Amino acid sequence: MKSRLSVIALALSTVVAGHALAADTTVSKTRAEVRAELAEAIRSGNMLANGETGATFKDLYPHRYAQPVVSGKTREAVKAELAEAIRNGDMVANGETGATFKQLAASSYAAAAERVTAGKTRDEVKAELAEAIRNGDMLANGQTGVTLKQLYPDLYPKATLAQGKTRGEVRAELVKSRASNGG
Repeated sequence: MKSRLSVIALALSTVVAGHALAADTTVSKTRAEVRAELAEAIRSGNMLANGETGATFKDLYPHRYAQPVVSGKTREAVKAELAEAIRNGDMVANGETGATFKQLAASSYAAAAERVTAGKTRDEVKAELAEAIRNGDMLANGQTGVTLKQLYPDLYPKATLAQGKTRGEVRAELVKSRASNGG
């Protein structure tokens, strides 16, 4: 009889305790909240994959889930850094050896680095480009670093060692001499 009474008491205490825990308002969530949490756990890989080890899917298959991105640079800063690396030849040209463009064609990037000056206006750059085209100082092909003038010397003017007077200087001298001679 005692065992029967203790079994009934135990059953009643279990039912009462279960209702008391279920009635706790601080833990209650709506069905939508629970579904949203479940969807987030599945998306991020935080679901238990193996109950025995306690490992999550994210632990077992990290390549399937997005890794947290930690970057202190803005998109514009990264773009500027990439443009600078391309301009300087610091980009990897050969993935097997790890050689950069600057290492493979040093003459192309050395000449370009000497010509680059900061603080030019758009018009100055356009004028410099036009002069380079006119004089043949443009690269013929990016692999060898040879200029058009070196490739086709007959098409471009020869470099003058000593430059004479400009047309304006000659005219000024002429006007000055006429004025001093009286006529």
